[in-house]
Amino acid sequence: MTTETFEFQVEARQLLQLMIHSVYSNKDVFLRELVSNASDALDKLRLEKLRDDSLDADVSDLHIELDVDKEARTLTVRDNGIGMSYDEVGQLIGTIANSGTATFLQELKEAKDAGGAEGLIGQFGVGFYSGFMAADEVTLVTRRAGESQGTRWTSRGEATYTLERVDDAPQGTSVTLHLKPADPENQLHDYTSEWKIREIVKRYSDFITWPIRMVPEAEDGQDAPEPETLNSMKALWARSRDEVSDDEYHELYKHISHDWREPLETIRLQAEGTFEYQALLFVPSHAPHDLFTRDFKRGVQLYVKRVFIMDDCEALLPPYLRFVKGVVDAQDLSLNVSREILQQDRHIRMMQRRLTKKVLSTVKEIKTKDAERYATFWREFGTALKEGLVTDPENRDAILAVSSFATTHSDDEPTTLAQYVERMQDGQDDIWFITGESRQSIENSPHMEAFRDKGIEVLLLTDAVDEVWVDAVGAYEGKKLRSVTKGEIDLDAEDADKAGEEREKQAEEFAGLLGWMRERLDEDIKEVRLSTRLTVSPACVVSDAHDLTPALENMYRAMGQEVPRTKRILELNPGHPLVKGLHQAYQAGEERAELAESAELLHALAVLAEGGQPKDPARFVRLVADRLERTL
Repeated sequence: MTTETFEFQVEARQLLQLMIHSVYSNKDVFLRELVSNASDALDKLRLEKLRDDSLDADVSDLHIELDVDKEARTLTVRDNGIGMSYDEVGQLIGTIANSGTATFLQELKEAKDAGGAEGLIGQFGVGFYSGFMAADEVTLVTRRAGESQGTRWTSRGEATYTLERVDDAPQGTSVTLHLKPADPENQLHDYTSEWKIREIVKRYSDFITWPIRMVPEAEDGQDAPEPETLNSMKALWARSRDEVSDDEYHELYKHISHDWREPLETIRLQAEGTFEYQALLFVPSHAPHDLFTRDFKRGVQLYVKRVFIMDDCEALLPPYLRFVKGVVDAQDLSLNVSREILQQDRHIRMMQRRLTKKVLSTVKEIKTKDAERYATFWREFGTALKEGLVTDPENRDAILAVSSFATTHSDDEPTTLAQYVERMQDGQDDIWFITGESRQSIENSPHMEAFRDKGIEVLLLTDAVDEVWVDAVGAYEGKKLRSVTKGEIDLDAEDADKAGEEREKQAEEFAGLLGWMRERLDEDIKEVRLSTRLTVSPACVVSDAHDLTPALENMYRAMGQEVPRTKRILELNPGHPLVKGLHQAYQAGEERAELAESAELLHALAVLAEGGQPKDPARFVRLVADRLERTL
């Protein structure tokens, strides 16, 4: 057969060199990775056979086999699972982490500096390549179930790898490691040692549902012994809590999530009655890098009577809990269930409601009992959880109960809505908030001036989803959620009559200027009025009470939904010297063309102050330069 030689991509070569040269101090993880890959291949074959009974594949004795040759110093991890075709080997093995190599390299560098690199294997599809930590050369032989021809892949982990078609490959995949010499000082153990292999399998892979077999060493003068199963194959979710250690739970989490850090929380659930199922769920301690990408794979596996059915079952938890990993084992579903059937199944809907409530109640318990762990959870997953405020009205109150937000009350301590309500001033009827890209920018917004002046607390919301959920929620405990950037605001409740008289007088005095500016800026604004929210800045732009904000408009457009451009309202501070000067110039009948430029500049400055951009930046720069030139 013809052997073809290929070059690794540049990033793949960099990654290989990092892994080979002891980035990971715990070399044992390579065997965990290879066994995990073999287990996945067996799961996939079982599922494929359930869906297609005509598939020409033997599923009578699915297993993983470990084969040691002490003389040749090789270790082979073999499975009789789904296998790979020639093209799949090139795509899946020939290209390392084809969807995230650059990201992985960056995180690997950062983790190496922080001493936490071990947690990154598996997250970017590079588990197979961990074998090069222990081997000088790796040979993979595979044949996809149902095909007649196999493929051999070989590489020394340097610049190239070879691919060759072979005729005598058995169904499944075998990975043979040509092991490096043992080097205990660098944590490189002798992986031809039977006790070492047993130790690694027991520690990392005991829970795997397929038998992991190895032929023990024969004693002198005796026949070769029968293969021995090294793992217990006990489903942890089916065992009582006192039978399972935290370490065993954590290893199961690492196996199904490919996150080799320990989870933040373990959640057990056993439902009995007309519809029985068991669930073992995990809340990670870190958000995956692709949590907010369209192709993110959810982490809950579906089993039926301990038979693996589906890897990323989207029907078991709502999208805003997509970061939760785990296993759900149902007793009364068909083994041949499909994603389409799951979406319509009433039992699945019941499970989703129960699992969702359990996760939210667990988060609430963490929040009540462990402030540090809750802070970690909210930092990593708060943005995703808030999506549920929009999409899950049934659990909205439960989500609000575990949500916290930055606030002007504290520079570093977030607050709940309940805490905000407790601190509300006498006579305050609304919960005030402001949205924007960063805390610094919105704290310094002109819209905040009157609130800061009067000591009224404001929620500071900086996530994109915040633009949406505040409208969906609307109110909390009878208190309306109101944006400081929308509608008219009256904070002078104590002396409303006197304040109202003064505003009426000012409005009458400035009526001419306001009307004239409204005509001059007609293309950009719907109204010019005097402001009650400004104490320092000359002007600001606000949205009408029921209009979309500019940020929300941009979000809809980014999603491909065309929305009409909304004109906004320009508010002027009648006490600011710039506005007073403009008013005086207008009354004195000064050159209207120059006044029009001043009005245009004032509007552009207001747009800039809230983080926007003038409609014509080049013209704005010319006008500013012209004004500066006149002052010199």
